[in-house]
Amino acid sequence: MTTILLVRHGQASFGQENYDQLSELGSTQAQMLGKHYATTQRRIDAIFTGSLVRQQDSARNFLARYQSSINTDCSKALPLSSAINIDEPESYILPQFDEFNHQDVFKKSDPAFSSRAAIAAEIAKSEVPNTRLAELFDQAMQRWHGGDNDQDYIESWPQFNQRAQQALEQVRTKVADLNLGCDSTVLVFTSGGVIAAITAQLLKQGSQIAYQLNKSLVNTGVTSITLKEQSTRLMSLNEYSHLFCEGKRFVTWR
Repeated sequence: MTTILLVRHGQASFGQENYDQLSELGSTQAQMLGKHYATTQRRIDAIFTGSLVRQQDSARNFLARYQSSINTDCSKALPLSSAINIDEPESYILPQFDEFNHQDVFKKSDPAFSSRAAIAAEIAKSEVPNTRLAELFDQAMQRWHGGDNDQDYIESWPQFNQRAQQALEQVRTKVADLNLGCDSTVLVFTSGGVIAAITAQLLKQGSQIAYQLNKSLVNTGVTSITLKEQSTRLMSLNEYSHLFCEGKRFVTWR
């Protein structure tokens, strides 16, 4: 039986010009997960990521702390396989695990939001800009998930959902190709939308449940799935004790 750990990336730069980069806290969150798995002797046999910067950097931060935490105490050393080779991106980057295009989803929700300047102007009207931004994004997501305007998007929800399911199957194929053994653990750094789509499918639920799941997913929260022959089973969702044990300030959703 193979265990797939789907990890949402660390906190990105919500509301900034470039969202696709980890905040300082986001880097710390990924390192905390690495330390937690090392100190609890959770063996990781392979790591994959999507192609987005925030996903790849989460993997790098995780791996650096995972390996350093193992090496500080030989008595806790784990027989590591080559979990990830940073010098060979093609060996661990799986673009199928990329998030949906949130900018396209936002802009297509209202003709007035065709430019970043127009969005900024709307947000600036509010006394609490971040709250207003979250409200507008929620409206955009409801439209994307609704199914009545699929033709408007670069990638509609049904198309994205299909890609997410294909991503999981690609990992299954990779595991077989790598001959990791019948009791391996594979870590995948991806994004909330992908995890929510895969989880909803396993629960036999539709797009609205997927959206509600997505809103609840914590940065570096871990969703565990087991693969056995052709059977796929959800074992746990959004586990983040590695953050909460250090204090609520480390628990974020963006």
